[in-house]
Amino acid sequence: MERANANKDSRDTVELDQARLGRLSRMDAMQGQAMAQETERRRKIELQRIDAALERLDTDEFGYCLTCGDEIALKRLELDPAVALCVTCADRAAD
Repeated sequence: MERANANKDSRDTVELDQARLGRLSRMDAMQGQAMAQETERRRKIELQRIDAALERLDTDEFGYCLTCGDEIALKRLELDPAVALCVTCADRAAD
């Protein structure tokens, strides 16, 4: 959350006043803004995944696939504790 707040200024709207910024500087600022917005979007998704995993811990559903109900392999959970699907269901979802 601290990173998100520190990164807020770079997500703000880029002014179109060419008197203050040249065209190339404005393009750089717009590119920086787009990258900051994407970073924030990904950060929010990751926080949602973590919150969902914590909720599954509270309801004793952690470690079980949300689709088929089978246990998720320990190695998979060690790699990403917020994972919600077993390998088989994740492969099917990716297709």
